[in-house]
Amino acid sequence: MTNLERAVEKMQDMQSIEDYLETILLLSKTSEKIKNVDIVNATGYSKPSISIAMKKLKDKNYINISNGEITLTKLGKEIATNVYSHHKTLYNWLISIGVSSENAEKDACKMEHNISNESFLAIKRSCEFCRCNSCNKGV
Repeated sequence: MTNLERAVEKMQDMQSIEDYLETILLLSKTSEKIKNVDIVNATGYSKPSISIAMKKLKDKNYINISNGEITLTKLGKEIATNVYSHHKTLYNWLISIGVSSENAEKDACKMEHNISNESFLAIKRSCEFCRCNSCNKGV
């Protein structure tokens, strides 16, 4: 495996981790008890895939699993909250510049993992000064 292939694999792993943590965060807003099946239903991935992913997240200290219930650790919640904040801001910014809701959702999901902090902060600042205020609406 080349260095480039390793770098791409590492980037894809981090994106996958962020997506799972964000999913757990969103599920925790509507349910006190989150189980693997809830993540299966939210993502559409298979039960075995979710089980493997949850083990990896637990091993990296992003989640706790007790009696089959999944909770975010402090680190996991910090990452999930950051990713979700990026997602909401990017989605709302895309909507404010005329992108359809469907495409804004898809694009925000891609952008939230790859945007530099400098670019994200510039977009966030532009949303703070947006005349139409649509950047500041919830997703």
